Amino acid sequence: MIDLSLARWRKSARSGSGGGNSCVEVADNLAGVVALRDSKDPDGAVLVFTRTEWAAFIGRVKDGEFDQPGEITSSRQNPQSD
Repeated sequence: MIDLSLARWRKSARSGSGGGNSCVEVADNLAGVVALRDSKDPDGAVLVFTRTEWAAFIGRVKDGEFDQPGEITSSRQNPQSD
């Protein structure tokens, strides 16, 4: 079992105001792992990923692999020209 007592939890600045609890929190200060939890349930379940798994997941998110059909992401709204 991984000791999460030293985890420094943070959430995206894009989570917004007005409660701002409808998002996930990430702790990436732990040795060799990244932890993820629901901000509405900080004492609930925590998902733990190796750094390699986390990097692969983030890469796939950035590539749009998990976008819903017809959804326009912010990166697609403002494409950068090369």
